[in-house]
Amino acid sequence: MTPNASASKSETPASLDASQIEHRRITGNAKIVALGTFASRLLGLVRDQVIAAMFLRAATDAFFVAFTIPNVLRQLVAEGAVQNAVLPVLEGVREREGDAAARRVFATMRGFSLVLLVVITGLGVLLAPELVNLFAGGYHQFVGQYERTVTLTRWLFPYIFFMGTASLGVAALNVCRRFTVTAFAPALLNVSFIVVGLTLPVWLQSTGRDPALALAFAALFGGVLQVVAQWPSLRAVGYFGMPRLALREPAFREALRRMGPVLFGIGIYYVDVLLARRFLSQLDMGSQSYFSWALRLCDFPQGIFVMALQSATLPSLARLVARGDMEGVAKTFAFGMRLTLWIALSATVGAVALAEPLVVLVFERGHFDAVAAHETARAFVAQGLGIWMVAAVRQLVGVYYALGDTKTPVRVAAIDLVAFVVAAKLLQPSLGHVGIGLAVTIASGVQMTLLWLRLKKRLVQTYAQKILVSAVKTLVAAVVAGIAARATYQWFHVHCPRPGYVAALLGLGVYCVTLLVVSRLVKSEELAAVLRQRRAD
Repeated sequence: MTPNASASKSETPASLDASQIEHRRITGNAKIVALGTFASRLLGLVRDQVIAAMFLRAATDAFFVAFTIPNVLRQLVAEGAVQNAVLPVLEGVREREGDAAARRVFATMRGFSLVLLVVITGLGVLLAPELVNLFAGGYHQFVGQYERTVTLTRWLFPYIFFMGTASLGVAALNVCRRFTVTAFAPALLNVSFIVVGLTLPVWLQSTGRDPALALAFAALFGGVLQVVAQWPSLRAVGYFGMPRLALREPAFREALRRMGPVLFGIGIYYVDVLLARRFLSQLDMGSQSYFSWALRLCDFPQGIFVMALQSATLPSLARLVARGDMEGVAKTFAFGMRLTLWIALSATVGAVALAEPLVVLVFERGHFDAVAAHETARAFVAQGLGIWMVAAVRQLVGVYYALGDTKTPVRVAAIDLVAFVVAAKLLQPSLGHVGIGLAVTIASGVQMTLLWLRLKKRLVQTYAQKILVSAVKTLVAAVVAGIAARATYQWFHVHCPRPGYVAALLGLGVYCVTLLVVSRLVKSEELAAVLRQRRAD
């Protein structure tokens, strides 16, 4: 028997403490979520390529505003409240009282959410003109742009009903450790956008209708697909029962009690997004689209890895809190934060070093010309500087909600909102849409700092030194990789008579390889943890 085999055999579950077991669960579950999310985000890039190439900037500007309004409400009510208020409560009931009790609570939550989503959808359709006027008032200066955005908003608002229903299903499946369906189902939305976006606009235009309506129809069809995709798994774990409205259920009331501050706290963050849309509507045509595509590129690493870690970590933190294991909570939080920063700092440096090559590689075709590529790259650098901050905020907020502290994130989010508005007002006149991106980054930095400082009072130990050492190692590896990648791209771009995307691919490849090599040289524990998990599989 080899020493490695012996060590592996001796490291049985009985010899591991609760936090170590959770670390293994987090790494394994995050890998499943990351794989599914990678497929979804990859299809998401194809979706954005289709939208950028097939539609003019006036149409994409209107769509991004129209989609932002119901999408923000979906993230606020469905994903924010469900994942940060409902999931910890559901996990606690399941841990203490068993599956039967958790199913009853879930049925009540399902009944309540269906009523709430119907009301929100109806109000959104009815109040679409007022919403567009509030968040994109600048569109009045462009002929027909305001009216087009109102029409798209009305068509898109039912999307919140389907996605809100799907989000509650995600909470139940995550509690039951069914991560595969929840990770892969979102890809169906992007498939819908790709298929409908490539086929329907021509028909709509031939019948005298706005081709941009194809984007609204694609979103609705994608929402339906995601709901239906969950049904077999929900049935398998016993969470597919009829909704009920037992509103006096103690666990349901506890979820509602947590939900209020969560909605307010996360809502303040999304007020940033909506205010950004209003500021952008006052700028030149195309500003909304440049900002949105840069945001999509920033979301790519976060959606694949950071959200995967958050999805895998939150149930573990909630379970440890339910057991009263605060030392385990601290260790699990620190482990999740180290993994998050290893990914997010690498993504930040990569975004800054290769911004324009990546934008050209992904988007430059059809109606997306060199001017659009340059402006999107400028926005990408501004927002890319904050990738690691947003990622850290996600982990920090998660541990607060797992601990049942919903007030601190609310207070911090209010300060974040003020920081964003002040920064946007100062930077927009001289930097335009780039200034709005920088304002988002600055506000994220303020939020991250305040959440971290206050967390020290909630946890017995934050393992700050270990997190800092890990972050410094990651930053060293990322900077070396960024310099090597940028130099490679510039040399090939100048000296080789090949298309620019070849140089971009080479630069990206050099960045990834150099990052891994230097991470090994500086003995990155996070890379080692990922490799151990891969060998264990």
